[in-house]
Amino acid sequence: MAPAEPVPPGLPVVRTVSRLPGGEAWLDRLPGLVGELGERWGLVLGEPYAGGSCSWVAPARRADGSRAVLKVGWPHPEAAGEGEALRLWDGRGAVRVYEHDTERYALLLERCAPGTGLGDADGLPAEERLVIGAGLLRGLWSAPVPPDTGLERMADVTAGWAGTAEERMDRLRPPGFDPVLVALGVRLLRELPATAGREVVVHGDANPGNVLAAEREPWLAIDAKPMVGDPLYDPWPLIEQIDAPFGHPVPRPVAAARTALVADALGEDAARLRAWAVARRVESALWTVAEQGDLEGGAAVMDQVRTLADLAGL
Repeated sequence: MAPAEPVPPGLPVVRTVSRLPGGEAWLDRLPGLVGELGERWGLVLGEPYAGGSCSWVAPARRADGSRAVLKVGWPHPEAAGEGEALRLWDGRGAVRVYEHDTERYALLLERCAPGTGLGDADGLPAEERLVIGAGLLRGLWSAPVPPDTGLERMADVTAGWAGTAEERMDRLRPPGFDPVLVALGVRLLRELPATAGREVVVHGDANPGNVLAAEREPWLAIDAKPMVGDPLYDPWPLIEQIDAPFGHPVPRPVAAARTALVADALGEDAARLRAWAVARRVESALWTVAEQGDLEGGAAVMDQVRTLADLAGL
C-alpha cells in the first residue's frame, strides 16, 4: 500500500532531480516504482519524509509488523554503493539493510527512532557529540574490505575532483582565492589516498545529519556515499557542522582542539585529519563559486583553508 500522493511536488527530490538530464522521466516513473516495491516487499507505506535531495524516502511497516524505511534513489554513482556498504557493515555503526534492489537503486532499511540528528542533540556538549560520531566511524571502518568489492576507489574519485578544481580555478580565477592554497588542496586530493596507511570502507558523507538516534544502538549512521580508501577522509564534516568551529569568534583554537579530540578518539593522526580538511574545503570552495555563483561564500571557505593548513603544518 502506497500513500495517496506518493510524490508530492514540494519534495526536495522533485526540485533537485527535475533539473537533471533524464530527471523528469525518472520522476514520472517514481510513483509506479514505489508501488511495485511496496507490493513486492509487503509494505504499508507512510507519507514520504521531507528531506533528501536525491532520493525518495518514506516510513514503512513490514508484513510482520516491524518498522522500516523505503529509500528509492535517483540513479547516480554516489548512490550505487550504499547497499553493498550497509551489508558489509552489518549493523556495526549503521542501519541494517533488509532488502536491496540494485537495478532500481532501492533499499529497505532499519528505521531509526526517535531519529533525532546528532547535530540537533543540543542537550549534549559538542565534544561529546564528536566522540559519539568518532565511535560510529570506528565501527564502520572495522569491516574488512572484500577483494571483489564494487565500491568506488577513493583515489579515482578525488583525482577527478582535483582535475575539476584545477579547471575551475584556471577558468574562474576567483578573487580571494590564494593560488598557492588551491594548488595545495589539489595536490592533497591526489596524494592523500595514495599515502594512506590502510584502506577501509568510508561512509563518505559523515555529517551530523546522517547520524540518527536509534533503538538498537543509541546512534546509527545513514545515507552513506561509500568509497574504499583512507579513513581520515571521513571525520571533517562532523567537526565542521557540530557547533561549527568557524562560527566561533576566535575559530582557530576551537578547530585545533576539536580536530585533536576527534583524532585522539579515532586513534589517528590529527595532522592528517586536518590535511584532508584542507583538501575537501578547497574543492568545496571552488564548487561554491562554480555551481552556486557565490564568490563571497567561496572566499570565506578559503579563509578557513588557510587556518586549517596552518594547523596541519602545511
